[in-house]
Amino acid sequence: MNTNKVLDALIGMAVGDALGVPVEFLSRELLRNSPVVEMTGYGTHNQPAGTWSDDSSLAFCLAESLCEGYDVDKIAKNFLKWYQENHWTPHGKVFDIGVATSQALRRVRDGVNPLVAGGVTEYDNGNGSLMRILPLAFYIQNMPIDERFELIAKTSSITHGHIRSINSCFIYIEYVLELLKGINKMDAFKNMQKTVNAFYKEYSICSEHEISKFHRILENPIGDYNIYPIYEYPENEIRSSGYVLHTLEASFWCFLKSMNYAEAVQKAVNLGEDTDTTGCVTGGLAGIYYGIESIPAHWVEALARKNDIFSLAEKLSKATQK
Repeated sequence: MNTNKVLDALIGMAVGDALGVPVEFLSRELLRNSPVVEMTGYGTHNQPAGTWSDDSSLAFCLAESLCEGYDVDKIAKNFLKWYQENHWTPHGKVFDIGVATSQALRRVRDGVNPLVAGGVTEYDNGNGSLMRILPLAFYIQNMPIDERFELIAKTSSITHGHIRSINSCFIYIEYVLELLKGINKMDAFKNMQKTVNAFYKEYSICSEHEISKFHRILENPIGDYNIYPIYEYPENEIRSSGYVLHTLEASFWCFLKSMNYAEAVQKAVNLGEDTDTTGCVTGGLAGIYYGIESIPAHWVEALARKNDIFSLAEKLSKATQK
């Protein structure tokens, strides 16, 4: 894997995140009247322009750990280092953390096995593992699909152990792996659907009820509903809350309905509510597909710790070359 694709992913993710940080929690209606079109600062979290959130922080912690191979205990310790020692923060201080992630990391701190630290109820399906999962794609890309799923499940479960969160991460990563092949994004999406649906048929991973939650993405028939591609849904049927399924659907919708990186992340952030995470998850896809050269240069320049991110991308690329 060349450095560029890892860099495309990490910078794409962080820029989308940083665009969303100043307007997190603002409504779609408010942003419709005053949309985000540029990298701005302050706002919700009173942070300077180019500041990324816990989303990118934890993704960078994961990427750093993967440079030395896969070890779930080391990944969890790196997350804890962020939580307790401000490791991989943009300006030396944690300023944003989800409730589920905070609870899980306290369990890890208290000696709980990281594989069972994450919440496992239906109410534990925030987007806190989806937001940070992207770097894992580069480590697992040449593994068989069952092994890919296993490592995705382990990595998600540190903070989010419910099968819906795991499946969301799995579907996202499978789409990333298709995009890394360099094919058209629509063809890649169809390939992902075929791969994921075949996997669920072959392996008894979860109930049909859980798989049906993803019917708008996987285009599986459910009841008498008509099946449409996710990108054909009107905006008012796309949600942008902190629920993992909303984030996954919104990121695919924004990416598939846009023509370039800037349009994709602007669309994501201007959906409102969980703007940093929707921007981050969308930005990862758009970064990989359109490349870092497609990202407005002044957005990249504004990023906190830009040089550290470039160095991390190079390290991860070297570590995951086959």
